[in-house]
Amino acid sequence: MKAICFYFQIHQPFRLKHYRFFDIGNDHYYYDDFADDDIITRIAQRSYLPANQMLLDMIHENGNKFKVAFSISGTALEQLEQYVPEFIDSMKELAQTGCVEFLSETYAHSLSALYDPDEFVAQVKAHDKKIYQLFGQKPKVFRNTELIYDDDIASMVYAMGFKAAITADAKHVLGWRSPNFLYSSASAPKLKLLLKNGKLSDDISFRFSNPEWASYPLTADKYINWINELPQEEQLVNLFMNYDALGELQPRESGIFEFIKALPRFAAENDIQFWTPSEVVSKFKPVAELAVPYPMSWTDEARDTSAWLGNTLQQEAVRKLYSIGERVRLCNDRRIKQDWNYLQASDHFFYMSTKHSDDGSVHSHYSPYDSPYTAFTNYMNVLSDFMTRVEEQYPASIDNEELNSLLLTIRNQEQEIEKLHREVEMMRNNIVKDTTGDFPIDEMPVIEPTVGPVLDVGPIHEEKPAPKKEAPKKKTPAKKAPAAKKAEPKKPAAKKAPAKKAADKKAK
Repeated sequence: MKAICFYFQIHQPFRLKHYRFFDIGNDHYYYDDFADDDIITRIAQRSYLPANQMLLDMIHENGNKFKVAFSISGTALEQLEQYVPEFIDSMKELAQTGCVEFLSETYAHSLSALYDPDEFVAQVKAHDKKIYQLFGQKPKVFRNTELIYDDDIASMVYAMGFKAAITADAKHVLGWRSPNFLYSSASAPKLKLLLKNGKLSDDISFRFSNPEWASYPLTADKYINWINELPQEEQLVNLFMNYDALGELQPRESGIFEFIKALPRFAAENDIQFWTPSEVVSKFKPVAELAVPYPMSWTDEARDTSAWLGNTLQQEAVRKLYSIGERVRLCNDRRIKQDWNYLQASDHFFYMSTKHSDDGSVHSHYSPYDSPYTAFTNYMNVLSDFMTRVEEQYPASIDNEELNSLLLTIRNQEQEIEKLHREVEMMRNNIVKDTTGDFPIDEMPVIEPTVGPVLDVGPIHEEKPAPKKEAPKKKTPAKKAPAAKKAEPKKPAAKKAPAKKAADKKAK
């Protein structure tokens, strides 16, 4: 028996207006509302709404045996609530069937997991709160932006209480292993990993209507046959794709809706079932741990993060953005918080890609800009104005004052440590002067100065010379000289100690 998990993602960034230098300081509204309304309404009419109705029919017609999972960013939900409220209503109807599971992700579909762990956690919590408010579900399975994942992200995800995460089937990570198993994280062994089957997912998303494809036309029985012919031990197939593949990327005229609708019938004939991610996690056991030391994703041939961070333009833009993260979180301005979310969308950096060949054509297809350099310039103009507003709310001078206070504290601690060290040296010299030869000076323990803000000085003060140590000083005139020169203990002590030894030898 095999299981299929269908995952659909919905993300739509807020489009930026062409923001020029002379707009800075005059217009703080950065978004092209007309473009946003046009794009998401068109996609919803051609894809989201008819697809929702199709899935609802499939669930009812197959006795609730057809199941599916959705990953919808918080910013996409905001746009859908504003421009296509009927989509939210239809999604609620789907949620009520009990056959739809909502995944967790970052609210802004951001790269915060790679740059700002505090922001990452805050966004995940905000997203899950939004999902619960709209659909009454608390997400149990996590998927990061563009399936970006590594061992560090796994640790953060597990610490937030998730039992599983879905990520990509990058060949440089999997090697000879198949994505059609349940794995566990090497850094958080209790976190289970679901891996997207890239080939079978892309057959539907990108190749379905391509007449030049060797397997064209793709029919439901042929597709289910491919899954059925997988090795018997490979029991899990995760199909992850954009929701607009149904009706937008693959037009309705291509037969995509009829293809999807026919899948459950042929799956049942081959004892293949449709499960939610949570059902897979509860029924399957991981076959091995998967170590991912460097971030991987589902985008481009390299399956890494170069789609968003592959050139200096992208790296500079991301670095500038997250350099003010802490200050934004201290602000109470609602508009600043909102803009902060919208400016984090990974798409802004995707548009700045300078890749070529097939990868480059995909980037240029989705970009609203003439070139990646135009995308970078426009984004940085907007970001510059945004940073000025943040500076007004939480000036850098406050940061500097706090930093100066901290540095002053550190300097005071260093001075105190140095003072204590001098006291230790003085006590050591006194002990050397009082020795009778049973404890030679060359065997005295060397007390090194303590480095750092923490120093336990309790024993030092408790072990100060007792009054009995000073009694000999009154009896022996030779011992009064160094005692009178305590202001400069080091030089006299060094000269008198050999003299004392010489006098002892003569006495013998």
